[in-house]
Amino acid sequence: MATTKWSIDPTHSEIQFKVKHLMITTVTGYFAKFNLEVETEGDDFTKANKVVFTADVDSINTNNEQRDTHLKSADFFDADNHEQVRFEGKDFEKVSDEEYKLHGDLTIRGTTKPVTVKVEFGGIVVDPYGQTKAGFTVDGKINRKDYGLTWSAVTEAGSIVVSDEIKLHAEIQLVKQA
Repeated sequence: MATTKWSIDPTHSEIQFKVKHLMITTVTGYFAKFNLEVETEGDDFTKANKVVFTADVDSINTNNEQRDTHLKSADFFDADNHEQVRFEGKDFEKVSDEEYKLHGDLTIRGTTKPVTVKVEFGGIVVDPYGQTKAGFTVDGKINRKDYGLTWSAVTEAGSIVVSDEIKLHAEIQLVKQA
């Protein structure tokens, strides 16, 4: 069967992360610049032979410039030395008609670890412009310290400032390439 190439539709996709702050609220951030390339056999994503996602660390945005600067610093992502976050999918496992697990390797700050994320397949449609699109919702979580993002602080009252667990959420729309 022929290989089908898919690329991200950045205007209909978003990549977010959520982290507990002071253990009482959740702060949401996102990457404004990212890319995703997928190759499948036909339109069957369970037979994907390439899934490569990258996000530009310098595009991180939490709606707070001071915090964003800190996240880009050597305390966290170290954007000067590690420009991208990278995920390479290895296996797209079907759990049910709409639910899948994507297993792969996530690289942050030069450290690569295996990760499994839950994927909800929204389906494949042809848009009003004749483009074939596929939609996915992706959820997962990682421990930031596993990737060398170890900065931590404790308040005077003993509360942790930033949790170790980071929740990942993405809304992905892919466009089939001609």
